Amino acid sequence: MPATDFQGSSVPFASIGRSILSIRRDQVHTVDGHHHDSPGGGAAHDLELEVFQKHVADLFVDLASSPPAAAAADADELLSLAWVRRLLDSFLICQEEFRVILFSCSKGQRVLLARPPLDRLLSDFFDRAVKALDVCNAIRDGVDQLRLWRQHLEIALAALHGGRPLGEGQLRRARKALTDLTILMLDEKETAGGSILNHRNRSFGRSSKETHHRRTGSGGAAASAGHFRSSSWSVSRSWSAARQLQAIGNNLAVPRGNEVSATNGLAFPVFTMSSVLFFVMWALVAAIPCQDRGLQTHFSVPRNLPWAASITSLHERIFEESKKKDRKNSCGLLKEIQQIEKCSRHLAELLDPVEFPLTEEKDMGLKQGVEELVEVCSALKEGLDPLERQVREVFLRIVRSRTEVLECLSKSHNPE
Repeated sequence: MPATDFQGSSVPFASIGRSILSIRRDQVHTVDGHHHDSPGGGAAHDLELEVFQKHVADLFVDLASSPPAAAAADADELLSLAWVRRLLDSFLICQEEFRVILFSCSKGQRVLLARPPLDRLLSDFFDRAVKALDVCNAIRDGVDQLRLWRQHLEIALAALHGGRPLGEGQLRRARKALTDLTILMLDEKETAGGSILNHRNRSFGRSSKETHHRRTGSGGAAASAGHFRSSSWSVSRSWSAARQLQAIGNNLAVPRGNEVSATNGLAFPVFTMSSVLFFVMWALVAAIPCQDRGLQTHFSVPRNLPWAASITSLHERIFEESKKKDRKNSCGLLKEIQQIEKCSRHLAELLDPVEFPLTEEKDMGLKQGVEELVEVCSALKEGLDPLERQVREVFLRIVRSRTEVLECLSKSHNPE
């Protein structure tokens, strides 16, 4: 994912993470003063790790409190664009706090990060994180696809909602836009459902004739026509989101007692971030159209961990949503995708065949359909650009954190 021309997210993620962690560090120091801690800061260190676990739990409890997708009146419901953005906010905050914990430990004992088994645990975590980079690119491609769909919706909306009496030509134009949209969505369903041999690889294709360029924020045409390079590594056309998720979650195990003691407790934050990374990537693949979506990945964490109940609950709710009759063959569980499907289907039925003049019943139905169309176009217009910026920030944050830790490990192995 190109880092150039990045305008930043709508939320200052790094400052949020640092400010929250600094507040909690103040709490640690307050308690530490009452405990007459040893020079090594053991009690304060343990409390800081506990606070991190608790904060991860709080973030996901908040996400889990969103109403189910059936509560259509709530804009922040589960799997809506707003909810997915909150999910990425939470990941970025967790990632920043995790980074600060690692480096606060390394300042006092720089060799700690390079000492077994922590070096292996960190290596495993960043291997998973690197695999997540291509998921980010696939999700960005899915956002492009949603922009293209929005273009067709806006063509139909312009024809039906122009502020002038409807004519037969306008109705035919709207019907053509909706028919083209239906074809695009059917094509995406085939690809998302596992037909990965199609010659479609917008996000991951490499073309010598193309260079990186900034894609237009609201226009889907430029985004849908080109082949974009992956900055993580070259990915073949047989790339599969389902297989990538399995690779991210492979051998994700709770740290053993000897690993916890040998790492001064840091094994648990590493496991926590690995689990959060896995869940967030899985939820993104569930919500957004991407190549060879597959949600049948094993996700299980011990219930006694502070954040386990909320993440497990979210996983179960999203998986149950995917099994509903009207969502089984969907190209994404995003609330707005469901709205696109329902709205376009309803209007297409009213416009097929185009009969003019309109009956009173059909005229009322069109007005209702246009209102729904305005709502979904507005949601996509307001939500897609911020979502793409957040996905890009996740990508960049993973790359940056990995680079920082590798540099720290290198200095540990080669002290000046």
